[in-house]
Amino acid sequence: MAKPKPDVVTCSECGQLNCYREDARYPGICATEDLTPEQRAELVQLYGGDGLDAKLARAAAEVEGLYYCQLNRIEETVAFARRIGAKRLGIATCVGLIDDTKILVDILRLAGFETRTALCKVGSIDKTEIGVAEELKIKPGHEACCNPVLQARLLNDHQTDLNILMGLCVGHDSLFIRHSQAPVTTLVVKDRVLSHNTAAAFHTIKTYTKRMLDKKRLQEL
Repeated sequence: MAKPKPDVVTCSECGQLNCYREDARYPGICATEDLTPEQRAELVQLYGGDGLDAKLARAAAEVEGLYYCQLNRIEETVAFARRIGAKRLGIATCVGLIDDTKILVDILRLAGFETRTALCKVGSIDKTEIGVAEELKIKPGHEACCNPVLQARLLNDHQTDLNILMGLCVGHDSLFIRHSQAPVTTLVVKDRVLSHNTAAAFHTIKTYTKRMLDKKRLQEL
């Protein structure tokens, strides 16, 4: 099957990746080479300064450097939260992952953090109240819609230092991030078909998930 042509040449079309180690060359069109000295200096100041962006950037780089391929994502989250000075961690969780969230809460408390959790169905607003037809519910009867805005507001009220996403649906995670006052990190992404291991779809693209390369099917989703 012929690969679809890109509308614009960006990083996914690059075969050099010279920006990582500078051990190759930059392609003809490259965002790195397009940076002006002033833009580069501004970014260095942003990441190397004293603000929140700098604190997050340095903590993330330190965790990566110290623990690369040694810690799982849960342990990395603990290490990251500690390095940014977080004391109170918020968890925005899917109702379907509440048992996993309870284990996460135990882990975070053992690590010395306070925790605050907000469930996706909080508020119990029926889907029909927001314009979703009854036939589009998973099951008939009262079925609460996910409420990521209220989740974010509740955690904002608790003045959390870092919020953790536990399996919010596609789109609901976007709403939560838009309304969260604290920085957000993702621990689990929702993918019920692949047991929340989305990367498996890429690794089986020539076998089980090759349907994803069906242009007609994709355009009908």
